[in-house]
Amino acid sequence: MLVTISNIVQKLVDQKIYVQESMNNNIISHALLAKQLKPEVEDLFEKKVKIHAIEMALRRYAERLKKEHKEIKFDFSSDVIMKTQLCDISVSRSPTIIEQLKKLYDIVIFEKGDILNIIQGSTELSIVTNERYKTKFLETLKKEKILNIEEKLISLTMTFSKDFLYTPGVIFNIIRQVAWENINIFEIVSTNTELTIILHKKDAMRGYKALEKLIPQ
Repeated sequence: MLVTISNIVQKLVDQKIYVQESMNNNIISHALLAKQLKPEVEDLFEKKVKIHAIEMALRRYAERLKKEHKEIKFDFSSDVIMKTQLCDISVSRSPTIIEQLKKLYDIVIFEKGDILNIIQGSTELSIVTNERYKTKFLETLKKEKILNIEEKLISLTMTFSKDFLYTPGVIFNIIRQVAWENINIFEIVSTNTELTIILHKKDAMRGYKALEKLIPQ
């Protein structure tokens, strides 16, 4: 494949989601962005490149983004429910882990509104629950390999109609809203009509306000 300045510029912009969105919303200077990208473009192109050529490639890509961009039509009306004093326990998968997980459900008192979210990956899994269960959970999992423990976490949950399941871009829009505030997300848990994000306690109010911005007033 022939490598062109346009190819390189598009690749670099696609790697920088905030830049791409700023271009799409006309809130970024193509001239200044071209200067910033020049060293990377020249490194990938393996020769000197004029600022004007980069700027023109940016303008062409910005026009293409506007044509391809489709506004997400979705009703984000929802309460934002916050739960505090949570922890996240990461455990390595093993032949015995499933039996141990079953025991955790007997520990949590769901009637009090307590939570237990288990997110399974191919080599490890994460357990999100109330901090008061941490000691009992670790005792139950003492024969398993604990990879990491995060404390002082909170959850923010939004509940939607079933359209949530079938509307492209909804989760991206929510995560993007939080990312714009430079907030780290520890876990994401979703069902047919709910989306929950797990954040550090210090980011609780900023995260809450970020999600509120999505809700029609």
